[in-house]
Amino acid sequence: MPVTIDRASDTPLHEQLEAQLREAIQSGRLAPGDALASSRKLAQALGVTRGVVSEAYGQLASEGYLSMRQGAPVRVAASVQRGRPREPARSLLPRFPYDLRPGPDLQSFPRDAWLRSLRAAWRAAPFDALGEPDPRGAPALRETLAAYLARARGAATDPEHVIVCGGFRSGFSALCRRLREQGTESIAVEDPGWHPLRLVIEQAGLRVRPVPVDEHGLRVDALGDAPVVVVTPAHQFPTGVALSAERRAALIEWAADGERLIVEDDYDGERGVLQGLAPERVVLIGSLSKRLAPGLRLGWMLTPSWLTWALTPGLAIEAPGGDALAQLALRDFLERGELDRHLRRVRFRHDARRDLLLRSLPEGWRPATPGRTFLTVHVADEPALVARAAERGVGLEGLALHRYEPDGPGGLVLGFAALPEPALARALELLGS
Repeated sequence: MPVTIDRASDTPLHEQLEAQLREAIQSGRLAPGDALASSRKLAQALGVTRGVVSEAYGQLASEGYLSMRQGAPVRVAASVQRGRPREPARSLLPRFPYDLRPGPDLQSFPRDAWLRSLRAAWRAAPFDALGEPDPRGAPALRETLAAYLARARGAATDPEHVIVCGGFRSGFSALCRRLREQGTESIAVEDPGWHPLRLVIEQAGLRVRPVPVDEHGLRVDALGDAPVVVVTPAHQFPTGVALSAERRAALIEWAADGERLIVEDDYDGERGVLQGLAPERVVLIGSLSKRLAPGLRLGWMLTPSWLTWALTPGLAIEAPGGDALAQLALRDFLERGELDRHLRRVRFRHDARRDLLLRSLPEGWRPATPGRTFLTVHVADEPALVARAAERGVGLEGLALHRYEPDGPGGLVLGFAALPEPALARALELLGS
């Protein structure tokens, strides 16, 4: 019998025995039909009372692992199937010593400030805050978000139409499913544009309509009769261009004329938002993913009044807004001005790293307009460059990943925010080689 007893452990003896026998059966060391020692013999061998063994056997029999019949040996149940061999947990995400894929500076995450907000949230939260949550998010956080977005982003806000979500993808996915239920068949996106949009749209059963981007941003004249469009007006991803004032006005007019919907991806918190110009025609979606860290899975949606209640039943089922404590911590974090201070600090670092990147680009690489945390460069032989860089420990993201149409020059989308300057310099040396 592959079991031992640890009398110094806090775990009760019968539970130790249960766990070891259960694992032996699941791993196949005890096979279906194998006979186990009688409770008396096993108790004698382990130096425990017979009741300890009987209780463990009885529990495993109730779970279906053992077969016990009067006058017959205890056996492993014939219906038990051998489990798969245990393997260590692995991440699906590739890791690189020098990661130049777009992303935030995680090493600058304000741990102490966030921890203070978590503690403050616990101390101040009433007990009912841990009960069944409002599907739109904690009311206290929605009030704070409405004030913050009006002040910092120029949004037209009403707490009743602020929805807390788990980030852009979570909010946009819920929106796509609701639009599909209302009869929408397609959504227009910028081309090139952030590639996960395609996955979310198609997963919801909608069709993607690529719309070209030029030096002035989204080509509004190419939208046609699309019912919905997703835009990144501040720094278009991945070209870096800003939507011009003329295009902003044209886009609002396009939406108003046909009672169409604009989904504004406010991912980097730069410039005033479109939503402030037409709150009944724009859904503003923002998050902490680029501002702080994607792992927090906290974001927000500002929805037109006619859409909020249509979204709410689906949100009640999915509960996409994260746990109550994290929401209340974000409220404290915003009210103490910690997010504002953090963004001011990292912008100085981002500027220095962007300048280093521009100075150190390999010869022949043509940079586009820099975004706040990334720079797209046009290069030849994009796939080979990405592969060779990975062999040298440098993570790159090709521009082709974000194209919806196959035509167009090769390029790389270089994120410069995440690496400290010495590591960034080393990564660029490796690219130059």
